[in-house]
Amino acid sequence: MAAAETSVLVSALAGAGSFFSPCILPIVPAFVSYLSGTALGEVRNQGGDSGGAQVSVKRMTRLNIFLNTVYFVLGFSLVFAVLGVIFNSVLANIGTGFQGTLQSVGGAAIIAFGAYLILSIKFRRLNFERRMTRNMPRFKTSYLTSFVFGAAFASGWTPCVGPILGSTLTLAATSPGAAYNSLLAYALGLGVPFLVAGAFFSQATGVIRRMARHLKYFNPAMGGILVVLGILVFTNQLSVVGSFPLAGQIINLERGL
Repeated sequence: MAAAETSVLVSALAGAGSFFSPCILPIVPAFVSYLSGTALGEVRNQGGDSGGAQVSVKRMTRLNIFLNTVYFVLGFSLVFAVLGVIFNSVLANIGTGFQGTLQSVGGAAIIAFGAYLILSIKFRRLNFERRMTRNMPRFKTSYLTSFVFGAAFASGWTPCVGPILGSTLTLAATSPGAAYNSLLAYALGLGVPFLVAGAFFSQATGVIRRMARHLKYFNPAMGGILVVLGILVFTNQLSVVGSFPLAGQIINLERGL
């Protein structure tokens, strides 16, 4: 499997990993409801405060939540697509010698991102965050609000998503020919779970509550994965990822599309 195809696969998995991070997953129900202008008090908890409780939502409310989620996903997908085009245009024609240097620097940067995630468990000072959506204005049309929030979301920074996104951007820079596809794959990996949560809001709310109990393991696990990924990039062995059967099946499916 070519390194470019492998980077696309890794980026898609990184997008999914970002969604299931402790910075995003626990707040998805409230965040999606806020975007659609639907207060959580508008939904009725059918099982008290139990973690497995589902949320009952009216049909029109479900549609409104899903459509706003679509616009939110389109917002951050557009930003990642533009970044991919920029990376491809600026770095696609670099020389072979500089490409090797770029891979070495990129691999070291990804290792540093992984170490950051692991160390953030012990050093709380690393867990600061910067959100561009904090003071974002709301528009008369909720769809426009969701789209703008999505674009700002792509530019926001959170302690556990930042290293994953930073690693994805670094990986795209080391394979500029596939940068557009890589960042679009990241947006797809992040966007599909959002769309599923928006489409099946009632069921997703209960599932997310149960999953949130185990998120304390996310940072060390993802940090370890990023360190391994950085070593593979640094040693120019990223194609090893494609030797796994599941990875090959995903790439073959992508080719079929």
